[in-house]
Amino acid sequence: MSRKILEVTGLNKHFGGLHAVKDFNLELFEGDSLAIIGPNGAGKTTLFNLLTGYHKVDSGSILFGGMDITNRPSHEIARAGISRAFQITNIFPKLTVFENVRSAVQTQMGKAFDVFGRADKIGTEETENIVDLCGLDKRIRIVAGELSQGDKKKLELALALAGKPKLLLLDEPTAGMSLEETRETMILVDRLNEEFNLTVLFTEHDMAVVFNHAHRVALLHNGEIIVVGTPEQVRMNETVQRIYLGEDA
Repeated sequence: MSRKILEVTGLNKHFGGLHAVKDFNLELFEGDSLAIIGPNGAGKTTLFNLLTGYHKVDSGSILFGGMDITNRPSHEIARAGISRAFQITNIFPKLTVFENVRSAVQTQMGKAFDVFGRADKIGTEETENIVDLCGLDKRIRIVAGELSQGDKKKLELALALAGKPKLLLLDEPTAGMSLEETRETMILVDRLNEEFNLTVLFTEHDMAVVFNHAHRVALLHNGEIIVVGTPEQVRMNETVQRIYLGEDA
């Protein structure tokens, strides 16, 4: 049995009169790959913001690797091993792919990256390894602002990996991508999950991506988990078909 890596219990978040996340409970195990689906406004991005410390939890608890990270600052949560990609970008558009990734690598190493300082070798090998892994080796000297949408997403993923995460959060990883870019991105995500045992939690509107790549799927509706199960169980669930899949048909 895999070790439990994330345990969320009784999570609640209000924005004025809106109860965005309601008594939310979730367990993730090492090597898991869970997709959270749901209509716009269901609370998916709010949930990610709570898990990563960008919003404060009203009540409930978040345990990561057995450590209570509820309402910890976002940088402490990142240091503990949770990285997020795609929704909140950390790309510096005027720096090259290499410079972007090296800055993230050096930050993780505890050394501030000085764009105007001496050209040193700190983090260079690790930077090149991450760039290669994300399929950006042929773009390594290109300024980030000139990248295609698909390559920008790969760069955002590379920046997340530079933090050496144990849990990777992906917020709409294939949004705005072509079919080929979507395929390449999800092949990479699957590889990270399977070969490196990286636990993945992602939100996604593309049901083909969800059902072909997630180990488990959860339907979030009005801030609550309604159904959770294997892709096939969720696909055949009448509640899921009525609340979510039917609206896309």
